[in-house]
Amino acid sequence: MSNVTPQNTIDDADELIAKLRESMTRRQLAESLGLSTSTVERWESGKVQCKPAYIPALQELYYGTTHETGTDFRTIDLFAGIGGIRRGFASAGGHAVFSSEWNEFSTCTYRTNYGFAEIMAGDITQVDANDIPDCDVVLAGFPCQPFSLAGVSKKRSLGRETGFRDKTQGTLFFDVARIIAAKRPAAFLLENVKNLTSHDRGRTFKVILDALQNELGYEVHWKVVDGQHFVPQHRERIYIVGFRSKTDFTWDGLKFPDHQPVLADILHRTDGTEPYLPWDGDKYFNFEHQKVQDKYTLTPRLWQYLQDYRKKHEALGHGFGYGLVTPDMVSRTLSARYHKDGSEILVAQGDERPRRLTPRECARLMGYPDDFRIPVSDTQAYRQFGNSVVVPAIAEVARIMRPHILKVMAEGDQGMILDDAEKSVGEIQKAREMAVAGAGEN
Repeated sequence: MSNVTPQNTIDDADELIAKLRESMTRRQLAESLGLSTSTVERWESGKVQCKPAYIPALQELYYGTTHETGTDFRTIDLFAGIGGIRRGFASAGGHAVFSSEWNEFSTCTYRTNYGFAEIMAGDITQVDANDIPDCDVVLAGFPCQPFSLAGVSKKRSLGRETGFRDKTQGTLFFDVARIIAAKRPAAFLLENVKNLTSHDRGRTFKVILDALQNELGYEVHWKVVDGQHFVPQHRERIYIVGFRSKTDFTWDGLKFPDHQPVLADILHRTDGTEPYLPWDGDKYFNFEHQKVQDKYTLTPRLWQYLQDYRKKHEALGHGFGYGLVTPDMVSRTLSARYHKDGSEILVAQGDERPRRLTPRECARLMGYPDDFRIPVSDTQAYRQFGNSVVVPAIAEVARIMRPHILKVMAEGDQGMILDDAEKSVGEIQKAREMAVAGAGEN
């Protein structure tokens, strides 16, 4: 990854405006540049020439603030979120040619960092595989709520279905399979929660493996990895790797850092060494007084509520309650609900009430570098990082996959002809229907 302007950069204002307008409304473009809609309209009509001074801003919009310099293999980024999986594979030589994300706030963060240069779709269930560019690796962190412990508990409390019975999220795996069947990439990486392996007494995972191995014909390897090897956060996730042809891939090649990361590595520094980030300004950290902004300290009322809640459940013999951490510790898992009260990770502040992590600290906790931009509200940022991936863990998986990806690419697709591919897509659809029907019988 680099924030250096990419080679072959477009430096013509009219061309940049035209390309940006393929993905943005006139109003969105104007707001992004801090201009009036009428100014952009005059540029487009030719009444006024765009001044050269605006070209750098147009380029940053189009190419994003983070650029991929790898050219070894092409990736497509499904259920992209804020691009954590894509970022990890970029470090191994990949570059994205297509992405898909339905949430408008995540899309804002994604576009800010990666730009508008490649195609980005919304609802993947509505995308025809023929409209997706050819690729070498399919990346997908398909929705985990139907399979996660927290997600299952919440859905059941609301009287909603879980797993494959959750037709809005649980069956989205089959859209990943549908695209793999149609595009026949050299490899894929799927990421999900650890609980995927045990959901519905293992039947959900069996259906997934059957689709990948038997219907699609891929060599499949999977492993649960705890993110705390790379960041100071206990976060177990399953990584499912597949290759189009036989390889000698093994998980034995995974390398973990020699030292255990601790929260001091990601917390804002109050000793005068906190780096000033122009894109953050003083939004999260008060540089004048060398302290985290006061708004992140819990209010007396919320802190009292969390203490009472913990005492109540301790009396009942439950382990529910807030997680208070110090700089020498590893935190609990950051969740998408962190914006509600921050209870799973509260930073101790001596005699003062504890505080939430700031969004910048959450970014660091997930392994994002400080040049990653956060253009959304704190609430949306907490949701996005809580739903994201541990970037250095993905980068390590990508590193050990890389030689096998290149080997399979060099061999070419010798396995499936067009008729077989179309048949496979049909089988995947049938598997979707059977999975939903089977789940409904339980």
